[in-house]
Amino acid sequence: MISDAPALLSHRVPDLGALELLLAVARHGSLGRAARDVGITQPAASSRIRSMERQLGLALLDRSPRGSRLTDAGALVTDWARRVVEAAEAFDAGAQALRDRRDSRLRVAASMTIAEYLLPGWLIALRGERPDTAVSLLAGNSAVVAQRLLTGEADLGFVEGLSVPEGLDGTVIAHDRLVVVVAPSHAWARRRTALTPKELAGTPLILREHGSGTRQVLGAALAVHGGLAQPLLELSSTTAVKGAAESGAGPCVLSELALGEELSARRLVKVPIAGVRLRRQLRAVWPAGHRPTGPARDLLALTRSGPSGD
Repeated sequence: MISDAPALLSHRVPDLGALELLLAVARHGSLGRAARDVGITQPAASSRIRSMERQLGLALLDRSPRGSRLTDAGALVTDWARRVVEAAEAFDAGAQALRDRRDSRLRVAASMTIAEYLLPGWLIALRGERPDTAVSLLAGNSAVVAQRLLTGEADLGFVEGLSVPEGLDGTVIAHDRLVVVVAPSHAWARRRTALTPKELAGTPLILREHGSGTRQVLGAALAVHGGLAQPLLELSSTTAVKGAAESGAGPCVLSELALGEELSARRLVKVPIAGVRLRRQLRAVWPAGHRPTGPARDLLALTRSGPSGD
């Protein structure tokens, strides 16, 4: 009966280090010079050769005060060892070439808030660590980010939704708050009491499109209060939503990270709301089972050393 199990190397096959030492002995004709060549002591080299001879069940060297000479069996083993070491060197060079190709580029997909307000700082820091890595950034909503990762169009993604999208693994890198804002001319800008969740749910808002992490979190928070009303406007970018709100079109709910300049200049006014938690987690994500490596791993590490977004 023929087994389908993969063949395993015999326990009698020496490791690469031992084979490299044997080749060095063949080159130099001296165990001492061979030891210096591979960077170990002569006693360690002698012990390694004896161990290899026991492993193979063969005498490889004739030792004498004048040096070490290969036995006939040792000469044959040396020829085979040379081929094994050359194959290992080719394997190592090929693997290094693959790593170099991987490390030469990084494709990042990120949802809008993270792409606009957090990633620029992280990418500047990454350039300091990996100046030769070309980085491309694909911005879109959280659903688009997930799709780009699953189809192999991106190496690392960042999303703002309620959970890790299906088919991906992830980790929380920061936290963020959603806030209600209006133009100074809007009636809510002069309110003396906080909005209730029911008021917010019943008001047509300027919203991001379906698939947006911001809209997903807001919808979930207001689900028990009647859900979101029919949108006043539905726009595909944070900048467009802010612009519409500034024009006085109506209220919107956006990330606090995205509103610093507008709130400072009072082009938009924050409206307090009570009774609902508008806080979310920002995540780095990647295809399930494929932990980030190379530049993607380094960028992920940088996200954890920066501000939390709290």
